[in-house]
Amino acid sequence: MTATVGRSRTTSSRRWATAPAPSFAHLARLSDDTGLFEHARHAIVRREHGYCTDDVARGLVVLCREPEPTAELLRLAERYLAFLTHAQDAAGAFHNRLGHDRRWTDEPGLGDWWGRALWGLGTAVARSPAAWVREEGLVAFSRGATRRSPAPHAMAFAGLGAAEVLRRHPGHVAAAALLADAASAVGAPDTDARWPWPQQRLTYANAALAEVVIVASQLRHGGPPLDEGLRMLAWLRDVQLRDGRLSVVPAAGWRRGAVRFHHDQQPIEVAALADACATAATVSGDPAWDDGVRQAIGWFLGDNDLGTPMWDPGTGGGYDGLTAHGPNLNQGAESTLALIATLQHARRWS
Repeated sequence: MTATVGRSRTTSSRRWATAPAPSFAHLARLSDDTGLFEHARHAIVRREHGYCTDDVARGLVVLCREPEPTAELLRLAERYLAFLTHAQDAAGAFHNRLGHDRRWTDEPGLGDWWGRALWGLGTAVARSPAAWVREEGLVAFSRGATRRSPAPHAMAFAGLGAAEVLRRHPGHVAAAALLADAASAVGAPDTDARWPWPQQRLTYANAALAEVVIVASQLRHGGPPLDEGLRMLAWLRDVQLRDGRLSVVPAAGWRRGAVRFHHDQQPIEVAALADACATAATVSGDPAWDDGVRQAIGWFLGDNDLGTPMWDPGTGGGYDGLTAHGPNLNQGAESTLALIATLQHARRWS
């Protein structure tokens, strides 16, 4: 049986119709000739916090998703790619944190940043219009794809990059193996319909775990059943709806059986859900999944628990979180990239 999504429509599922085109103005403001700064106070860059591979990789994903990038965006993608290749060591691991003094402050590792780096590289391989970017991305991806992380989230991000590589290179053995291992790392859904999630706690970027199971179902050999990923995602989406609008799991997470709080919602949760629902619609052929994308867009435009926009039209930046008292008005890289990634999905109906 294939999981399906409810088709009820509310204001929160209609605001997408007025969604603006994604703006890269604030992303450019946060970037310099080295990479992408992590933090901002309101819209002003906080250089003292430096750069991180996590955000640069997410930046490469959204830039390479643009169907007709401008020359400025191509140059920005080149800069982010150069950052990632500089962050990678000979064994395929990645540094994550670079100070403003251009010195790494950590050792190469296989945390979330490794997975996101492979996601960014894989997206460049699949979608960049520049041949040399695709080629260099493939070299770096192939080196990193030989490694495995013990963390399910890191594996999920890496698996999404592997799925991108397989779009352009369906015979890429290392990518296929990584995608299969990523789905295995996430695990199969629980049989309890009240909590079918493979883990006992929802944390961050939760929908990415369901998404990698969905895309892994398309592997020729060793992929999980499609229904497993769809069941996970259907439950996750439904449990994050409140009075018909999106109300995502907050930064503190939510453990099975515990009280769930609704403050400190993070844009990364919304973007992950938009990505996963768009993937589910494409893979399953069921347009009902598009409702999840619309609700994610609506969350940024004001269809959330406080009825407030979660972005600044003047700067193009995304706000860092939805607190109990309103938006956190800082416009850091993660939240801005989540905004861009979500608004990119509005093109599905243009």
